[in-house]
Amino acid sequence: MSKNDHAYVALQYLLIFASENTISGKNEREKGSEGRNNYQYSCQTNPEEFSVGLMPVWSSPVKINQISLDESGEHMGVCSEDGKVQVFGLYSAEEFHETFDCPIKIVAVHPHFVRSHFKQFVTGGKKLLLYERGWMNRWKPSVLHEGEGNIRNVKWRGHLIAWANNMGVKILDVISKQRITNVPRDDISLRPDMYPCSLCWKDNLTLIIGWGNSVKICSVKERHASEMRDLPNRYVEIVFQFDTEFYISGLAPLCDQLVILSYVKEISEKTEVECCARPRLDIVQPLPESCEEISSDALTVRGFQENECRDYHLEYSEGESLFYIISPRDVVVAKERDQDDHIDWLLEKKKYEEALMAAEISQKTIKKHKILDIGLAYINHLVEKGEYDLAARKCQKILGKNTELWEFEVYKFKEIGQLKPATITVHI
Repeated sequence: MSKNDHAYVALQYLLIFASENTISGKNEREKGSEGRNNYQYSCQTNPEEFSVGLMPVWSSPVKINQISLDESGEHMGVCSEDGKVQVFGLYSAEEFHETFDCPIKIVAVHPHFVRSHFKQFVTGGKKLLLYERGWMNRWKPSVLHEGEGNIRNVKWRGHLIAWANNMGVKILDVISKQRITNVPRDDISLRPDMYPCSLCWKDNLTLIIGWGNSVKICSVKERHASEMRDLPNRYVEIVFQFDTEFYISGLAPLCDQLVILSYVKEISEKTEVECCARPRLDIVQPLPESCEEISSDALTVRGFQENECRDYHLEYSEGESLFYIISPRDVVVAKERDQDDHIDWLLEKKKYEEALMAAEISQKTIKKHKILDIGLAYINHLVEKGEYDLAARKCQKILGKNTELWEFEVYKFKEIGQLKPATITVHI
């Protein structure tokens, strides 16, 4: 099976969150580079308001710099240019907020924010600061790191906080207060403010780093007692490392694969000048020193011609397998395709035999399709192509002992003058 036939592991694009005044309520379909359908829905919104369906979840009069989801996908942290940090429940009325005296560029909420006794979150600027609620519900800050330039990104998982600054990526154990490692950035020619580092945790001990066009998958391991001396009790080993074709704007895990949001530049056929193309969302299978592309989609977002690598972000909700592709003017929500989606794609491409096989293999899990309907569509397709002998042979398997269907197919073959002993064997 070719990589194009793995469409069911790809992502389908469900909604566009609009951030402009008025957008027509039309449903647009945009073909991906692999031929799959990306469904994009626009909706009426107010300025700077993002919505899920038609339910507003966040409104801000100024630029929103970053969002952060807890592990359950039920709580979201948002920081903005006016110094506000807000954490609220997506499915509840819970809300925590605080305003600081400077713009907040980076935020990461505690992985279990609601269950956390101190309601912790971290922010980034010139310092990496940990905030927790203390006496009289006041926020108490503590400095985790400073002195190496601006904090460009931060991700929190379990007891480990990873962050990127101008020098590289650090990991801190919040329990032992030990800094575990420093992973330097590879291409120092790239401006860190224009090509920021992307970070995501696959699990409690696996950190994925994307910077420029380089990907590193790092495993946090326990150090043997005999090796400790004055060293931290944990260390990091890079288990996979490879380069990508384009610059990385975001990363997210998908089972044992990796979702990569890429910033793309191409040469215009008209002007022969390099220009910004639509961003790509690729699914790749990491290998020790390379990767295998599983699927690739070019996304249509408004204003992509003027966007930079730093303008795109990828967030994901592990609990719900949802992916949020964020651009300055749109937010696209994507989810993993299921087997019904895969069969839809095969039928659209007129790959009826493969669709029939997929339905037979997954007949206990598919909800939308029926094996008989796919089989009848396959027979009709073969007849339309003039492949009468093959259509007749398929009748034996697809029609089985259904007398009414046999009568219908025999009559159809007779009408087109193909009712011959060598062409169709009538079921008795």
